[in-house]
Amino acid sequence: MELDLIKLKKFITEALVEDLSHEGDHSALASIPANQEGQAQLIIKGEGILAGIEVAKYIYELTDNTLKIDWKLKDGDHVKYGEIGFIISGNVHTILKTERLVLNLMQRLSGIATATNLLVKETEGTKTKILDTRKTTPNLRFLEKWAVTIGGGYNHRIGLYDMIMLKDNHVDYAGGIENAIDKTQAYLQKNKLDLKVEIETRNIEEVEKVVRHGGINRIMLDNFSPEEIKKALKIIAGKYETEASGGIDIQTIKDYAATGVDYISIGAITHSVKSLDISLKVLKK
Repeated sequence: MELDLIKLKKFITEALVEDLSHEGDHSALASIPANQEGQAQLIIKGEGILAGIEVAKYIYELTDNTLKIDWKLKDGDHVKYGEIGFIISGNVHTILKTERLVLNLMQRLSGIATATNLLVKETEGTKTKILDTRKTTPNLRFLEKWAVTIGGGYNHRIGLYDMIMLKDNHVDYAGGIENAIDKTQAYLQKNKLDLKVEIETRNIEEVEKVVRHGGINRIMLDNFSPEEIKKALKIIAGKYETEASGGIDIQTIKDYAATGVDYISIGAITHSVKSLDISLKVLKK
């Protein structure tokens, strides 16, 4: 997944306005001459997968293209405590007013990339791919999903618009699995849409119904145990893509991947991660 620079520019602009309003950084304005120059370095204070270097580059380009930056690390690097991500030289006011935005984003995105990578490593040697979900921070989804790919994971649908996913509530409101699928196919045909269709199943009986009825591309096996997934995969027999979801974590993911399921989706890699500790400190001469 590539960064959407149009979205990124809009996000950075709004984030800086949130922090500076139309007043500016009074702390810097009050204590430091406007033309003072200096240096600072980005210091890694934990271990994990780094994500956000490209975002930091764009923040600095938008705010002050006279800054000089010596990039020491890149996105996707495995980092350890004490490593230096970059050294920035230039106007001190610019360095200070962008500090928190750069750190907040790099810390969170690196946390997501790190959490994703841990799961990816646990599934090495299997065909299973790790997917994210829509359980993301509003208006930050494009960055959080980008960080997932930095960590070696894959993106599920980006939003409600690029794939049809018939979850339990859709099925129940539509009056059952068959009705939900039939109405969906009629909708796609009427509107001349070419979208993949996934349906959530809650038990083996629902899997059997879906396989008999057809009309979908992927079956989600929600809150199934590994043994139940093995049974479901025999019934599906390779006719459709398969996705396991619900309560899967670092302790259980190997067992789920060993079943041969195509995908495992985990919301926790975007909604419950610990940020990687990173700081920006003055580099004294």
